[in-house]
Amino acid sequence: MSEKTILLDHGSGGTASQDLIGNLFLKYLDNAILHGLEDSAVLENQPGKLAFSTDSYVVDPIFFPGGDIGKLAVHGTINDLAMRGARPLCLSLGLILEEGFALADLEKIIASIAEASKSSGVPIVTGDTKVVPKGKGDKIFINTSGIGIVDENLDISSTRGRPGDNVILSGTMGDHGITIMTRRAGISLQGRLESDTMALHTMVATLLAEVGDGVHTMRDPTRGGVATSLNEIAASCKLSIELKEEDLPVTPEVRTACEILGLEPLYLANEGKCLVIVSAEQTQQALAVMRGCREGSQARVIGRLIEGPPGRVVINTPIGGSRVVTPLHGEPLPRIC
Repeated sequence: MSEKTILLDHGSGGTASQDLIGNLFLKYLDNAILHGLEDSAVLENQPGKLAFSTDSYVVDPIFFPGGDIGKLAVHGTINDLAMRGARPLCLSLGLILEEGFALADLEKIIASIAEASKSSGVPIVTGDTKVVPKGKGDKIFINTSGIGIVDENLDISSTRGRPGDNVILSGTMGDHGITIMTRRAGISLQGRLESDTMALHTMVATLLAEVGDGVHTMRDPTRGGVATSLNEIAASCKLSIELKEEDLPVTPEVRTACEILGLEPLYLANEGKCLVIVSAEQTQQALAVMRGCREGSQARVIGRLIEGPPGRVVINTPIGGSRVVTPLHGEPLPRIC
């Protein structure tokens, strides 16, 4: 391709489109199903229940410490499937490109998508590209949809929480959200501050294989953070959730940035963490399994489900006080994913 930026012609369906597909997309994403460039992908029958998820990504900036919009899109949809106990089979990739977007940046993103897809073992099997006039978009937006298979005997749902269940968080809070915010604000901090974006399906599969029906609920606390996800879970299972403030994991870098910006880590987005609601009897086993995986090496119990007002989340402080944690109101940080 001789052009250095995206042209409207790249979305026309003509020779420029074919050039973009053949010389860029297939260069990185080619596989047996995608290679035919048919109007849809035909998949082999799989035993089990079908899981389907879709999400769109408009993060700004599109490149950030720890990842980029492409890696985020792959990991995000894989994780949405995994939170229902699904084994992800494949993804679709939809791109909306703004006229004038640098082809070099597009190639970086497609290479990142390819790497994330390959390392997770979840191929891109179909896709679409559209180009909008300059000023009608913002560089690049991505939609990914995914299909997965859930074992017939598995039921992972927000409604399955029971009194006495424990709440496990697989790692530290707020890494992705604060990375995006400090990047936009031009704030530089000592230490390592980067997005936590990663695929969680391998850890989840191991957890379900070892703990099975002891796992009642899983959720990835993305927009709205841990606080909002726990409020949603508490409402769905009609129970209260009690947290211990000293057990909430936050890195020193995230804590410092939150103090500077006046933010609460509980409400910041995470893109490589999950909440697991597990029976009290199998909590230690679940912790051991998660900590044995790279994705859950910092897993810890942060609270428990109790009888109480449906949908209420309370934090108990080290000095004996308590406060109610409400869901996120408004959007303090738009376009984080």
